Parts: sequence; structure tokens; C-alpha cells
Amino acid sequence: MSVKHALSRGLELGRSVLQGGLLKAGGRVAAKLRAERLRAEPALRTAQPRALLPARYRYYRTSLRGLAAQLQSAGLFRRFVGGAPRNRAVFLAFGLGLGLVEQRLDEERLGAKACQEIQAVFQKKKFHSSLKPFTFGYKLEDYVIGNQIGKGSNAAVYEAAPQFASSKESERPSPLVPVEEDKDEHESRRVRSLTCCSLRNFPLAIKMLWNFGAGSSSEAILRSMSQELVPADPVALKQEKEQITLDGSFGVLPKRVSAHPNVIRVYRAFTADVPLLPGAREEYPDVLPARLNPDGLGNNRTLFLVMKNYPYTLRQYLQTCTPARRQACLMVLQLLEGVDHLCRQGVAHRDLKSDNVLLEFHSDGCPRLVIADFGCCLSQSDSSLQLPFSSMWVSRGGNASLMAPEVATAIPGHGAVIDYSKADAWAVGAIAYEILGQQNPFYGAVGLQSAKYQEQQLPALPSGAPADVQLVVQLLLRTDPSKRPSARVAANMLHLSLWGQKALANQDSAGLRKLLDWLLCQSAVVLLRGCGGPGGTGVEAELQRSFLCNLDLEDLLTAVGFLLYGRQQRQACILSAEIH
Repeated sequence: MSVKHALSRGLELGRSVLQGGLLKAGGRVAAKLRAERLRAEPALRTAQPRALLPARYRYYRTSLRGLAAQLQSAGLFRRFVGGAPRNRAVFLAFGLGLGLVEQRLDEERLGAKACQEIQAVFQKKKFHSSLKPFTFGYKLEDYVIGNQIGKGSNAAVYEAAPQFASSKESERPSPLVPVEEDKDEHESRRVRSLTCCSLRNFPLAIKMLWNFGAGSSSEAILRSMSQELVPADPVALKQEKEQITLDGSFGVLPKRVSAHPNVIRVYRAFTADVPLLPGAREEYPDVLPARLNPDGLGNNRTLFLVMKNYPYTLRQYLQTCTPARRQACLMVLQLLEGVDHLCRQGVAHRDLKSDNVLLEFHSDGCPRLVIADFGCCLSQSDSSLQLPFSSMWVSRGGNASLMAPEVATAIPGHGAVIDYSKADAWAVGAIAYEILGQQNPFYGAVGLQSAKYQEQQLPALPSGAPADVQLVVQLLLRTDPSKRPSARVAANMLHLSLWGQKALANQDSAGLRKLLDWLLCQSAVVLLRGCGGPGGTGVEAELQRSFLCNLDLEDLLTAVGFLLYGRQQRQACILSAEIH
């Protein structure tokens, strides 16, 4: 029997044995070896470019198939085998191993194809906002302006309503005319703006940017503040304004991200003269133009953005409410889904914090979170999220306290580059502390510094927090970005923890098939909900659609590996505690 024939017979035997399900013990060993590889090298799998994976599989198959020819040409078969039955068995066993490897690769190839088909189905289903579309609103005079509901370092936000929307116009204030307030009314202004009645009367919010140095022409304003337009709707600008070439930041043409349930949507963007709005002289006199305040430094015109009115920021909500276990997990997951959506479209937010996350309540009782305020974002057409860092004059982003370690420790110089691909995911890990009921470890006078902290210095999360959520937070806050999961992988971990426990149980030779069966079931459930079934528009349904829309087998298997590794670690700790 030749080497080639022996290997071929072993290959056939391996296939038939696997198809007959007669090697469950061998399958368990193979699954254990795979888990060991994931446990030892989770960071390497995460960091490995997807494009290299098919080449890796081809290498395995080519090497194994070519090994017989190499042995034959080297004369090893004649020298060591000599046709003895025992040695023929060796080559049969080797062929059996080849069958095992090939079968596994075939399964993963079929699994990857199934994931691509599921992804294609759900990518066709676009997200639609609950806010009714409108065809007007390209002028400030089209809106009734209410009270101030927010103020940051570069803008003030006011509640607003379209002029025509009121059936009782006498109940509304006149456009651009401040509401008369006594002292008690002034103190309760913010409280009233958060009531349900206020949201019904003022479903929109208008953000007025402060213009210091952009000039007063529409073209100059739009160029200078173009980052704010990244989450803008395709019809947010008037058609003639669309023809303006927007420079963006660092000379990169800014892109616009598609709609997503966890990313703010700008419905209208226009320039107008700065009006005297409620509280302007008291709260931001210095940014007013000289015609409104003789000592003001602002220009006459600025940019206005029209968005949906949300009742809370995440920070405001967490000051009065503590989310339940499942709600907290869903809130962290929403932030990860939003960040992943931005990363996929070549955008890094670079200023994630609880003040820049808005929140509303859905009918299913779970808060819906949206990432807002893109004034510090990095948007690139090549989606690399790598910023040349030639000097300290290059802006690294907004909030320095929540600046990822690789950003905070970056040193400018010739050829220096900052990679933002996992920076926002790190910030989500820090914000998760707040969602889980603890102080953000990077805030305060005694807070950790992102440029210097050691992972063991991170405070323990509440014991009541789900174990898988604690694991995700721990991984997201790794100082080395190459060992940190991407937002997609971290989101997959929480999806599996929430809805895929059966797929994770008893991972053996049938583990991949169980995972694919679960994916098909999830797809069917979500599709049925989308066809008018109960829960088709809830937060959980939106999250499941986002998951299926971005499905990738390699990312999913990496998430499974991290979860299994975490559970093994927890079991080892329990056993160690029992022994001692």
C-alpha cells in the first residue's frame, strides 16, 4: 500500500466515522484542544485580521495534502514503513487525522456561509425612527423654541416643536420669544422640561453651536463644524448646501453614518443668526455676538442641529435610578452596538461619557440609549481609524479622563500614529461601572489615570452584577489594545450571555452545529417579531437585529472562547476556595 493510498483510505475512514457520529470522545478532545487554544491566545484571535483566516485554512489543507508527496519523495516511506501492517496503520491513522481537520474546516466554512446569509437578510432591514418624517424645517423660524434642556462646552440645547404641529396655537409660546418666568419658574425650568407633557409639546431638540472663530458665512461654518454632521440624515441639509465641500477634521472628508437605534440622528442642519434664547444672558453671555451682548465674543451666525428630544442624559438617569441586572446588561450592550456601528463606518467618537449618552424609556420598560455629541469625532473614508500624530497640536479627542491608554500615552513624532479602533470600546468599559451602580474609577481627585493604571488596580464590580458582564468590563479595560476585544466581540459576548446560554452549554464536537442551530432559531424569532408579532420594536428586538445584521463567525467564535475562558477561571477560583 502506497503512502498516498494509505492517507486516502484514512481520509475516507475519518469522514465516515465523523458522519456516523462514532468519535464523540475524539470530538470532545478536539473541542477541548480548541478551547485550550482560545484560552491561551484569545487576544491573538481578536487582533488577527479577518482577511488572513481563509489563507490560514488553505495553508492547513495544502500542508496536510502535500505531506504525503513530501514523504514519498524523501524516500521515508520505503525507509521506515516498508509495507509492514503496523506501519500501514500509522498512515491510516494519519489520514484519519487529516479527515478530522478537513471535516472541522468544512464545518467552519459552512458556518461562515450561513452567517453571511443571515447577515444579508437583516442588512436589508433598515432602522426607522419613531419620529414622524417632515419635509420642512430648514429655517429657525420654522420652530417654536422652549426651555433650555442642556449646555456643554461648545453648545446649548433647547426643546423645540414644529410651528404647524400645534392644534391650539394659543397654548404655545411665540417663536423665538422667551417664555416669561418668575424666580420659582426659573428654578424649576429643567425639571419641567423632563416631564411627559413637555415631551409631547416639544418632541424636538435644537442644538445651537457656539461660533467663536468660524466666521459668519454658511460655508465657513459648515466646514468648521462638519464633524457635527456625521450623524446627519441624508436630507438634513438643503440641497444647495450639500454642494459645499466639507473639509472635516485633519483634512479628511467627513462621512455620514447610517441610521442606528443607538446613535443620535440629526434631522435638520442649517445656519442662522444667533437669537436671544431663554437664559442666554445668564448662562452663556460670553459666546453671544456683540449685537446681543456688547462684551460677547461670538459671531453673528452659527450652526443649528435639529434632533429628537430625549428626557435624560445617562448621567442624569443614573443619579436617580439603579438599573436591574438585566437592564444594566442591556444598557452596556446598547453602547457596544452603537460603538461597533460607528467603527464599521470609519468613525471614532473620542468623547464618550455618560453626559454624551441620551436616554428614553421604551414601552417594554428598558431604557434606550443613544450616543450623541460628535463634535470631537474622527471620521475617515478608509475606516482605518488611525490618526497621524505628528505634533501635540493634533487633537486626541475630548474628555481626557476617559481617554483610552493607547491614546493617552501616545507620543507625537514623525510617523507616529494613534489607533482609535478600540478606544471607544475602552470608554464603554469605564462607563459600565456607572451603569452597574459604582463610581467611574477614572473620575475624581483620587481616580485612576488611564495613562498609568494597572489592571489589578481596577475596583471590583458589585457582586450582584452578572458574571459575564463583569468579564466583559474586565476585558474592555485591558491596557493593551491588542489583548482587548473589539466592540463587536464584546457585544457578541453579551448577546450569547443573554440569549444563547443553550448554545454555550456542553461545548463538544457538536458545539459549532449547536451555535448555528441557535443562530437560525434567533433569526426566525426576530423575523417573526418584525412581521407584527409582539416585541417587534422593543429595545431587545432592536439589539437582536443589530447582532444578526453584523454576524461574523470568527467574531462569534472569539466571543465564545472568551466566555468559556471566563467560566473556566471562575470554576477554578471556586474549587480553589473550597480546597482552602
